[in-house]
Amino acid sequence: MILRAYKREDSPIIAKWLRTETELYQWSADRYGFFPLLPYSIDDNYAPQMKTGRFIPLTGIDEDGNVVAHIIIRYPDENDDSSVRLGFVIVDPEIRGKGYGRELVSLAVDFVRNNLSATRVDLGVFLNNPKAAKCYESVGFKRYGMHTIDTPFGTWDCADLELYL
Repeated sequence: MILRAYKREDSPIIAKWLRTETELYQWSADRYGFFPLLPYSIDDNYAPQMKTGRFIPLTGIDEDGNVVAHIIIRYPDENDDSSVRLGFVIVDPEIRGKGYGRELVSLAVDFVRNNLSATRVDLGVFLNNPKAAKCYESVGFKRYGMHTIDTPFGTWDCADLELYL
């Protein structure tokens, strides 16, 4: 897999990977208030943030050029370039469980290391998504905090993970 800049035409592909409301919420928390996502909902959400230069969406493509994964890197604090946050991490459901998630997150960490000045990467993961949590930990992320979030599906535990570069 290689990472390339996200393109508008990736939006409908990624949107189809979110097959249930629960999956959508695990992926995006409260960033979208409706299900199912419309084909360009993701792009509509990203467009204003991309203009800031502090929001970097990336798409994973396989050796045949097919879109197989997606992730974003963003600066959570507009005055701090030392830390970035990963989010919207997703792999095509047809190929999950084959190491693509670990590869995606590793490639995103390498992108940060090689292209940005950040020395810390963090992310959040709902604990009702244990495969995602295991994926992040396999890349080297360590838990530094916990909190709960009230969701439309009840209260969910969320772990905050970090990795120092």
